[in-house]
Amino acid sequence: MSVSQPDSSVGSLRNTILLTKVYGSAVNGINATTITVEVTVVQGIKFFLVGLPDNAVKESQQRIESALLQTGFRMPGKKIVVNMAPADIRKEGSAYDLPIALGILAASGQLNDTRLNTYIIMGELSLDGTLLPVRGSLPMAVQALKEGFEGIIVPLQNATEAAIVEGINVYPAQTITEVVRFLEGQIEIAPCKTEPPSFHELDSFTESDFTDVKGQSGMKRALEIAAAGGHNVLLIGPPGAGKTMLARRLPGILPPLNTDEALETTKIHSVAGKLGKTNSILRHRPFRSPHHTISEFVVLMLMC
Repeated sequence: MSVSQPDSSVGSLRNTILLTKVYGSAVNGINATTITVEVTVVQGIKFFLVGLPDNAVKESQQRIESALLQTGFRMPGKKIVVNMAPADIRKEGSAYDLPIALGILAASGQLNDTRLNTYIIMGELSLDGTLLPVRGSLPMAVQALKEGFEGIIVPLQNATEAAIVEGINVYPAQTITEVVRFLEGQIEIAPCKTEPPSFHELDSFTESDFTDVKGQSGMKRALEIAAAGGHNVLLIGPPGAGKTMLARRLPGILPPLNTDEALETTKIHSVAGKLGKTNSILRHRPFRSPHHTISEFVVLMLMC
């Protein structure tokens, strides 16, 4: 009985298909989910990006192409297929520029991909190859630690924020060239270090002090009871009665944040991009003052 031999053309076609995987992260709420960016380069001329990307992700092709050309790399003159798995999770924002670009470089033979699967990599690319900051690097670092990644590579502006998480190396980078040279072992990037947060000796809460309130004994008593018992409180009154003034001072009589509360609060501000220049862990309970014209739906969201 004769046995059919595999078609040699099929084997040669398989040899020409290069598949590379780069790991990124998607933020849902205040938690992150690891995303696998799969890139193949085959014969053809088109660029396909699949896996439920939004418009900001779809526009990455132009940013990546310009960044690669400006930094001495090239876009392969073939068909590029990028799949972002799991495909049922919507991918939002421009933070996927860097992992997609690195996947293209590895799939086209311009980058050794042996170290790509050990890091979570996120960053927005400018047209000259500079890395721009992204939102949510703190929950990304938390998830990377849970899943056992060796480290996380983020833009320099996000490194201090992500370094709050103990037990994982956070590598700050300024350009895509720096990331490529680091992954190929040509240079070393020192992991970002930050002092572990201490909640034993907090500086005094001086922004809005509860002792500044004169009068309003009934409302002050209600806020004191709510703070002591951990109750909700609803302030109702005409404009100028002092509702916002008193609510702004409520965090000053609340107990200090513990480590878990501080980390969760900081994650919320990280996703919202509200950490500010220090990018350090929040040590005081936050206060939000929504405008009186917001809808009831937004009020319910803020209360939740």
